Amino acid sequence: MKFYLAKTDPETYSIQDLARDHKTAWDGVRNPQALRAIREMRPGDRVFIYHSMANAAVVGLAKVASEPRPDPRDAKLAVVDFEFLADLTNVQPPTTLRDIKDSGLFDDWALVRQSRLSTMAAPEAFVDWMRKRYPKSKL
Repeated sequence: MKFYLAKTDPETYSIQDLARDHKTAWDGVRNPQALRAIREMRPGDRVFIYHSMANAAVVGLAKVASEPRPDPRDAKLAVVDFEFLADLTNVQPPTTLRDIKDSGLFDDWALVRQSRLSTMAAPEAFVDWMRKRYPKSKL
């Protein structure tokens, strides 16, 4: 099982929207690096849901629920289905981008280096760090 991080503007689609819908097609990704991450996803992989914008933070966890497939609106793009697993803000305050940067552990990660990249693999060290922060979660 691999871990990824997917960013969303909470005004567009929030972790609460995913909790309500239970499942959604993750679409709208255009960046070639982000599309590569989506195409690498497999059912059962986990995805940290990250709210971008003013209060940038990891707020939830989803499971990849389908194989990647061409976007029906543009075959050059790819989509994958996410299934809701957890709203991490219900457990404790969300892990902010500032927390991640201040840790000094992830300076080489795309989340820190390429702030506009919307979807990316999450390093194993980050997954371990998050497991310690959220010991009762489904990580």
